Amino acid sequence: MKKDIMTYEARIERAVALFKSGFNCSQAVVAAFADLYGFTDEQAFKMAASFGGGIGRMRQTCGAACGMFLLAGLDTGATEGSDNEGKSYNYKVVQELAEKFRQENGSLICSELLGLSKQEPTPHQAEVRTPEYYKKRPCALMVETAARIFAEYLASKNA
Repeated sequence: MKKDIMTYEARIERAVALFKSGFNCSQAVVAAFADLYGFTDEQAFKMAASFGGGIGRMRQTCGAACGMFLLAGLDTGATEGSDNEGKSYNYKVVQELAEKFRQENGSLICSELLGLSKQEPTPHQAEVRTPEYYKKRPCALMVETAARIFAEYLASKNA
């Protein structure tokens, strides 16, 4: 992993700023840390693109949390199919991150975080980002939370 040239606080702020500039929740979280793993912003935006809106706007697992899990894979993911110990360690890290996110937000499920009914349709079209959009969505807070939890994970690991 490259030497951290940006503070963790700056990375959290960058994640929120990226979200507020139009990137989806997952893209914002991943791009804020991707350089630590040798990825450009463009690569980060592409690898995380499908996870926004609760995975493809299906309102399943929160995209910000998915971004955090993608980063955990970059940090701890096994690279050999037979590495059961490595896989197990990655799953442990993901489960710990997920539990912290769930404790802070009450859920990992996008529709629950947004207060949406299970019956509400979720069209595939992305919503236009307006001041009203940001007022009715807690997504910036979910991005901030996921980025902070991942930053705390990195800080504790590197302590």
